[in-house]
Amino acid sequence: MDYSDANAAVISGGASGLGEAVARHLAAKGVKIGILDLDEARGTVLAQELGGVFCKTDVVDPDQVTRALEACEVAHGTARIAVSCAGIAPGAKTVDRDGEPHAIEVFRRVIDINLIGTFNLATQAAAKMAPLEPVGDSGERGVIINTASIAAYEGQIGQIGYAASKGAVASMTLPMARDLARNGIRVMAMAPGLFHTPMVAGLPQQVQDALGAAVPFPPRLGNPREFAMLVGQVIENPMLNGEVIRLDGAIRVPPK
Repeated sequence: MDYSDANAAVISGGASGLGEAVARHLAAKGVKIGILDLDEARGTVLAQELGGVFCKTDVVDPDQVTRALEACEVAHGTARIAVSCAGIAPGAKTVDRDGEPHAIEVFRRVIDINLIGTFNLATQAAAKMAPLEPVGDSGERGVIINTASIAAYEGQIGQIGYAASKGAVASMTLPMARDLARNGIRVMAMAPGLFHTPMVAGLPQQVQDALGAAVPFPPRLGNPREFAMLVGQVIENPMLNGEVIRLDGAIRVPPK
């Protein structure tokens, strides 16, 4: 899809990290940006900087997603690009050191945000894209890009909830793409590895350095701009559909 045809994008988790990088990348291409996030302070400042719209949104709540999409539509027209980057990564084992089971509230929360939140945005954005006029030689109406993780395949100790949520995001990519094929809407997922996001930035520098050194090549943490570059390439290439792309510098994460 050409950026001139795309006209507008909505990005959950767009106030920071991978989502912010995507927002900046697409805005630089002339796409009008709608940022859906709970961080009102950061989201408002970024939206103003990019000439976009900020909507305080809990992606777990379908009504809030509906209102956010409607507000973005009023401002920019219907978005032909929807990118889900909202997510959390709490650490907890199936049974902790004291013999206590994994707190169901923690497990449910990570599933709600990472999986249900992703689904909420994807299905509602697709419903708005479906009536649009097709564009380009392939007759596209839109593209949906979700964020999985290499934890979907190689979840570490203490990542059971996170791995389960990201595995589900990866697994719904193909059936969603098949569902939406008749509407001319593509669906892709990214599985980033170790990236310099706010979650990682909070770790001691020596830990960050050790994580980066574990990546075969390049031996460093990924830059969110590199994630955003891949999002842009997916948007532009109409044959990318129904697949999960690892973006990880060839790392395969051991259990610990």
